[in-house]
Amino acid sequence: MNLTMDEAKLKELKEFIDQCKANPSILSDPSLSFFRDYLQSLGANLPSSACGHEAGDSKSSYVMEESDEEVADGGEKINLEEEEEEIIESDIELEGDVVEPDNDPPQKMGDSSVEVNDENRDAAQLAKAKAMDAISEGKLEEAIENLTQAILLNPTSAIMYGTRASVYIKMKKPNAAIRDANAALEINPDSAKGYKSRGIARAMLGQWEDAAKDLRLASKLDHDEEINGALKKVEPNAHRIEEHRRKYDRLRKEKEDRIIERERRHRRAQAQVILLLLLEQ
Repeated sequence: MNLTMDEAKLKELKEFIDQCKANPSILSDPSLSFFRDYLQSLGANLPSSACGHEAGDSKSSYVMEESDEEVADGGEKINLEEEEEEIIESDIELEGDVVEPDNDPPQKMGDSSVEVNDENRDAAQLAKAKAMDAISEGKLEEAIENLTQAILLNPTSAIMYGTRASVYIKMKKPNAAIRDANAALEINPDSAKGYKSRGIARAMLGQWEDAAKDLRLASKLDHDEEINGALKKVEPNAHRIEEHRRKYDRLRKEKEDRIIERERRHRRAQAQVILLLLLEQ
């Protein structure tokens, strides 16, 4: 039924509640026993002064303070401690080996804003050819030296950076490879070699989601068996991480919704107390 509440009574009620907060012993008045009983039926722990007991009594909470169990609509009890349990994420079982990050000083990089003449461009190509020979012979340090020379001669070539990145990957230096891949992609945002090298390097560091993203982009730009092979190794881990994140995002959202509902029920219970007091006056 609809109740029309007199504003004067609401004001008196507010003043009464304020007095109870300031001096809970007011509730010990026998004439307010119905009010005490109702508060306790809602799960409230009343201070001893409100019940007419000595200060040493075991009950010493505030009026309407939440207890471990709160009575909700329809008499249902909500365990507040359970609602506030921390969500602890489980470990994810991932496959594939990772390497320790390389912490060498950054390699020499060229200035991509300079103009490269034909002479330097040709010299860069010659240095790159020497590097490729060194790679085929397993002389990776020598290959890096030649590719660095090629980059300094022609710092506008994304391919030079991408090639040096691939050598760093062979040397198990993923951070150095990522720096070169980034440089290649700054010069040419559509560099398949840049995305490929960065994706493989990120996988070596266990950055599975970022690795999968790079390798997917690389596969769109170039149909390469090595890219496809790397994707097959990376994507299962990336999917597991994505599913793990979605699961715990859902659990956190469900917990948040339960807390909001619990608070809503608590406010409703408080409103019922106020209504009861109004009706009894």
